[in-house]
Amino acid sequence: MLGSSIFSVAEARAIELTGAWAGHADLCSQVFTKKDGGVVYAEFSELFGSGFIIDGDRIRGRAATCTIKSRKQEGDRIELSAACASSIMTQDVRFNLKIIDDDTISRSFPEIAGMSLNYTRCKF
Repeated sequence: MLGSSIFSVAEARAIELTGAWAGHADLCSQVFTKKDGGVVYAEFSELFGSGFIIDGDRIRGRAATCTIKSRKQEGDRIELSAACASSIMTQDVRFNLKIIDDDTISRSFPEIAGMSLNYTRCKF
């Protein structure tokens, strides 16, 4: 009985995704920088790997900005649906996040089987 109570509390806990996420923790300072009290992409950040910035329901990448339309969490997995816009087009995107720990996630796309990328929350 105690085990099921602990499981339901852990399952109900939603992770806070806000922050800058980089492909490798040791590259955070090359991918992102602080400016005017916020986090932005560093100059030439594309040379040092991938990353994205989550702020509430907005996800900013280098080439596009997305607004999260829906999120569904089941245990350590979150399914997101977002409306994304770049300078040349708009599209709806679905992707999944697997929570590894509070500062590490794995991102995958349902349409691309077997492909996942790990990201680490950058500390500023």
